[in-house]
Amino acid sequence: MPDPKNNTPDWRDALRRELRGKARGIVGGVVLSAGIGLVLLTTGLGDGLVTKSYDLPFAFRPIIQPQGVVMVYLDDASHAHLNQKYLEPWNRAYYTRLLKRLTADHAAAVVFDVVFSDAMDPAVDQQFADAIQENGKVILAADWNIKEYGVAGQAVGKQLIMPYEKFNAVAADVGADTLFPDAGEYIRRYKPTIPNEKNPDEKIPSEAWVTAVLVNPSFNESNALKWNSFWINYYSPEASLPSLSFYKAIADHDPDVPPGYFSHKVVFVGAKIQTFLQGERKDEYSTPFSYLPENKWAAGVTVHAIAFLNLIRGDYLRRPYYLLERTMIITLGILFGAMFVLIRPVMATFIALLSAMPVAFADYYMFQWHYTWFPWLIVVVGQIPIALVWGVAFNSLQLYAEKVRIEQSLSLYLSPKLVRKFARDPKLLRPGAEKQLLTILFTDIAGFTSISEGMDPDELARLMNDYFQTAVHNCIHATDGTVVKYIGDAIFAFWNAPDQQSDHAYLACDAALRFCALKPHQANGRDLITRLGLHTGVANVGNFGSDTRVDYTAIGENINLASRMEGLNKYTGTRVLLTGETQKEIGSRLVTRYLGLFRLKGFEKAVAVYELVGRPEQDADSGPLRECFAQALEKFGQRDFAAAADGFRRALEISPDDGPARFYLEQIEELRAGQLPPDWKGEITLKDK
Repeated sequence: MPDPKNNTPDWRDALRRELRGKARGIVGGVVLSAGIGLVLLTTGLGDGLVTKSYDLPFAFRPIIQPQGVVMVYLDDASHAHLNQKYLEPWNRAYYTRLLKRLTADHAAAVVFDVVFSDAMDPAVDQQFADAIQENGKVILAADWNIKEYGVAGQAVGKQLIMPYEKFNAVAADVGADTLFPDAGEYIRRYKPTIPNEKNPDEKIPSEAWVTAVLVNPSFNESNALKWNSFWINYYSPEASLPSLSFYKAIADHDPDVPPGYFSHKVVFVGAKIQTFLQGERKDEYSTPFSYLPENKWAAGVTVHAIAFLNLIRGDYLRRPYYLLERTMIITLGILFGAMFVLIRPVMATFIALLSAMPVAFADYYMFQWHYTWFPWLIVVVGQIPIALVWGVAFNSLQLYAEKVRIEQSLSLYLSPKLVRKFARDPKLLRPGAEKQLLTILFTDIAGFTSISEGMDPDELARLMNDYFQTAVHNCIHATDGTVVKYIGDAIFAFWNAPDQQSDHAYLACDAALRFCALKPHQANGRDLITRLGLHTGVANVGNFGSDTRVDYTAIGENINLASRMEGLNKYTGTRVLLTGETQKEIGSRLVTRYLGLFRLKGFEKAVAVYELVGRPEQDADSGPLRECFAQALEKFGQRDFAAAADGFRRALEISPDDGPARFYLEQIEELRAGQLPPDWKGEITLKDK
């Protein structure tokens, strides 16, 4: 019996009271969390989370380099070297040469992801057929194509386009080349057997399946997987897989393709075209590695090769059965829906953030070691957040309302970037500064004083307000920059403060290019042209002032250097100049032109100066001018003024309005008349700002 003298409440009674008091909240959290999970899992609303759950683990898994296959691409380089037209079938003599090479190297099998459906040159076709027969392990592609037939010539079905009968008769097998992409041309699943959509009983095995059966006699063709699609296990980006251009594969002597290169390997042959052909769809698809621009597309033949490896290695990806998957979603929904109601808001938020890690880790573990994946993002992005929001709704709304009031007050005089920063930490409003690496931008309107002369003050005020509004909203704030102050018609801004930005230099340059792309404002019938200067360096940044009045700004010699870059534009006839420090930060992400070394007023050391030309798509158009200018500048630094002058004149022939070329021609005239110091290496000394 319990001791009546013991008044200490039993912990079980306390728990029961806690559960009774929060019963409705627990039920609501469970219903919401489990319900949203099932909705996302079973309806189209969650398709994006499901596919991303499949895609994301590939980004973190180490690259796998499987052996046993090699892709031979009919790529742009091969089209050029072999003089083959893009919109016409290739000369089959080249395929014959390739087959003879592969036969001599004892390749394990050859898969042509090319449909040889029609007869061409009889003699060449016969040679190709003989080469197929001699090899003995050649698989040819078949294709389902829409065939117009039926009433009134309407397209009512698809016709299987088989290889030309002469080739089909001697090939080891035929496989369908059809792939079934998801939205965005993503290939995630592979069908070992391809049915005719209009006649499901009419089926043909895929290229990967027939290749697996051919290469591995022990591969069970009656395997149930033959009739069900599987999730592809991509080993690496396409560029990391063994491959070479077609023209190299048939070359007599190529160091990249030594004798025996194809020995005991399965060779997949197919198109990989980067050149865009109007009206023609390329046989290229997205993969889980397409988040990287350089891996945006993978050739269809590569997908077939990876699917073949998945089959032969047995490491294709599986997904849990639907009943098990739904049970897991409901169980996790109950767990998170109840837990976040029972614990305090701060701790709930902390646990919610940490909960994503074991869920993601468990999926990655199963993905990496057991070739199984689970739609874990439904839990991380759907169930955990909805359970957290339910559990801390009142506190979150209260904090949000308070934050909105603070932001509305600060937004009257601070930029959106500073508003967000200061709203989180009001202490930042107090005086104080720290050293910080910044990318600094200064702007100025060329000839503004003379252009605006005589304008009505009210009209001028409206003009400048509109100019600043457009510049700040579309350029600086659009790239998360911080506007420090307006100085007459100039703007002083920087990046990487108050919040750190890993790509601050690129963002600042992006803002400068946005300036150049703006439709110019006009005053007195003349365009207002903005000149910009950028520099990356350390400065003291923070609040300077008193306890009652502070000014968030940055000071230091690097601020002055950015201002000098802006002023240098009027001498070089350019719009955007940046220092070598900024250029190093952006690398080759944007197109720049080196303009030489300049000794600026107030600075002892010479500064490397670059012109910001534009975005990567402008690289080709500006290439001839930049190359010509660079050669002339090199001659200039070598004191070969005659050759330099000729080079700069050639640059002007390419671009008659090129300011830097005109600037250097003027400098050459002055330098010829003066005495150069012995250690002079091409520096330009400017006495004015």
